Amino acid sequence: MTTFLATLNPMLTLFLCIAAGYVASKCKVLPENASKVMAKMETWIFCPALSIMTMSRFCTVDKLATHAINIVLAVCVTALSMAIAIFLSRFFAKKGTPERGIYAYALAFANGGYMGDPVVQSLFGDLVLSYYKLFYLPLSLMINSWGVSVLTPAGTGKGAAWKRLLNAPTVGTLIGILLGLSGIGAHMPAFLSNSLDTLSKCMGPVAMLLAGVTIAKYDFVSMLKKGKVYIASALRLVILPTIIVVALFGMKTLANAVLGMQIGNDVLFLTFFALATPLGLNTVVFPEAYGGNPETGASMAMISHTLCVISIPLMYALMVTVFGVPFQI
Repeated sequence: MTTFLATLNPMLTLFLCIAAGYVASKCKVLPENASKVMAKMETWIFCPALSIMTMSRFCTVDKLATHAINIVLAVCVTALSMAIAIFLSRFFAKKGTPERGIYAYALAFANGGYMGDPVVQSLFGDLVLSYYKLFYLPLSLMINSWGVSVLTPAGTGKGAAWKRLLNAPTVGTLIGILLGLSGIGAHMPAFLSNSLDTLSKCMGPVAMLLAGVTIAKYDFVSMLKKGKVYIASALRLVILPTIIVVALFGMKTLANAVLGMQIGNDVLFLTFFALATPLGLNTVVFPEAYGGNPETGASMAMISHTLCVISIPLMYALMVTVFGVPFQI
């Protein structure tokens, strides 16, 4: 119960931010382009600031060597998640329809960045957040390449894959890694580090405000009537993370027994926070940008962000019971 309540508190904080964004949008407090402005601020300012500061402080040569196996396991997690999602998406939508891509993306990737980062930071602090961001890097790369391609209709000028990979959050992470590995991050001027720290604190609340504002654009009752979205949300929040965490535990146990590798259970928790967060907003943003129907994505975002307030604390408490308290630093 203590673990559940400790996890519930940050989830309720983030949920209240979603509710505030929803109410403000419905009451016309915010301008029509508020979601677009907040999305750009998140993408170009707040998320890169958090990535740069976290990685520049904690991504040292020693830590990278220590956690190299976690990055390898993250590649395995990414591949398994995508394979399962591609298979399951055929049961949600017909081949060749835009909805097939929306479900494939939603089942492959959770909102492990905008939701996962603030949850991990609030529970464990900046050091563990740096481990999490390193682990999340393969997922981030696939989100911004294959993920964007399945959400964007054919023939709409999506651009080369390398251009999609060079987005601000990923570039911010890479800059932070370079600063950390080179040691320059430790000698950053105080005015610059303080500015980046202040900006990074805005990422979590603004991301959740953005979720509320985005959801408010669509008919609430209509979104609640989409039965398949509840199934997708259950898969995203509970079933798929459980399957992949169990599979990863099996791989880890086998590697420990056969190869003598000492891989702890911390990687299981990194996987959990990367995969058990709600469905992201890209399923709204990209269909809307290219003339598709964003209502399915909006429904996914609303339902999964609501249910995760309970699902994440419950599942985390269960994992602590089974695997022990993580990150005993």
